Amino acid sequence: MNYFDTDLESLHNQLVSGELTSEELTKQTIEKIKEQNESVQAYLTINDKAIEQAKAIDEAGIDPDSIFSGIPVALKDNLVTKEMKTTAASKMLENFTSIFDATVVEKLKAAGAVFVGKTNMDEFAMGSSTENSAFATTRNPWNLDAVPGGSSGGSAATVSAGQVLASLGSDTGGSIRQPAAFTGVVGMKPTYGRVSRWGLIAFGSSFDQIGPFTRNVKDNAHLLNVIAGHDEHDATSSLKEVPDFAEGIDQGVKGLKIALPKEFLGDGVKPEIKEAIQKAAETYKSLGATVEEVSLPNTKYGVMAYYVLASSEASSNLERFDGIRYGFRAPEVKNLEDLYVKTRSEGFGDEVKRRIMIGTFSLSAGSFDKYFKQAAKVRTKIINDFQKVFKDYDLIMTPTATSTAFKIGEESSDPMEMYLNDALTIPVNLAGLPGMSLPAGFSNGLPIGLQLIGRPFDEKTIYRAGYAFEQNTDFHKQTPAL
Repeated sequence: MNYFDTDLESLHNQLVSGELTSEELTKQTIEKIKEQNESVQAYLTINDKAIEQAKAIDEAGIDPDSIFSGIPVALKDNLVTKEMKTTAASKMLENFTSIFDATVVEKLKAAGAVFVGKTNMDEFAMGSSTENSAFATTRNPWNLDAVPGGSSGGSAATVSAGQVLASLGSDTGGSIRQPAAFTGVVGMKPTYGRVSRWGLIAFGSSFDQIGPFTRNVKDNAHLLNVIAGHDEHDATSSLKEVPDFAEGIDQGVKGLKIALPKEFLGDGVKPEIKEAIQKAAETYKSLGATVEEVSLPNTKYGVMAYYVLASSEASSNLERFDGIRYGFRAPEVKNLEDLYVKTRSEGFGDEVKRRIMIGTFSLSAGSFDKYFKQAAKVRTKIINDFQKVFKDYDLIMTPTATSTAFKIGEESSDPMEMYLNDALTIPVNLAGLPGMSLPAGFSNGLPIGLQLIGRPFDEKTIYRAGYAFEQNTDFHKQTPAL
């Protein structure tokens, strides 16, 4: 199966008509994944039972009303599953298998999706390059010497390489949108609360959000349709009604007011990125939208505030990995304290330990007011900045990342340099807004991403604007030569 030449709706029609079976499709998909996994290394686990599950779906009959019935889908390895182990790319959970499925996994199962495997990621979703995995380094299909972005690098790379049509990732500070930009695919971070976090291994609980990767905008809307909605297991999931995100997607952008914040095109953003975004602005103008420059003055403090707040939440969330209840346990320990220390020293990688330390320090008695409290105030200021702009504008457009994908090993020795990769995506998480990255150009053969940010729970307008841009450009049609 060549996923580069098809989309969800076409594939669904083939399955419904009997032109193709889910078993054949899954077989071809897994063959391609195995064939390319040595070079791309997008997967940590390939599901041995996937073909069997596809066969069972064929026998029961493809559901004509469910677009994902019989369709192979990949899952980031921090979404718990009963049938496959979930490692969060950490030695701490190397052999962990959950006793339940994450809510998004249950919803996709009910829709008839076939899970082909679990994708590689930065350990516990902490990183921007997928180099922090304990087990493998995923490579960018456009250039195997470059990173695919992170932390959902595996989920982005498998879609980019044409191994699957759709995958799920999670986004805490840009972990869906930045890899989507680096690998030339569409990645959506929905509004905080739009999708249940039940069964997602927590990093920063007030930031984390699960979202879809696809090759095009409409497929992305279809996948969000399946996973969105309230969940009684997750008190932070929204009670708001879920619209059909694909409905009216082709209405165009005539009359839309789009804001272009000057801070997102300032120092640190590479000239070729600025150029691509300016061209995208011209495209929107030619389609009947208004594009005007605005200011989001406090977003420049976003990275600093985020690393205090998210690390604080991480230090609290990761307390549960203590070597006693489940997961890795250090051998040859003398007493309880020794067990804690050795287990956490050996089980966690450097980046995870770094963030736990930052978080623990920020929450300590002498530092709480100085760091955590101040960061929380900055978060409020950033939220207010966005609210002010959204009084007059329907959408905000920005670059997704400051550069194209960098080389493997190029930034791994400098944590600060690495953290700045998320400077343009972090403010969206701080404000809990929906944001999507889609292909908007190339530089030296590597994709450039355009980020569209919407009002809370207004993913529909983002999809509409994204679809209009996609239909009037051909960036999404270009594919990597693996």
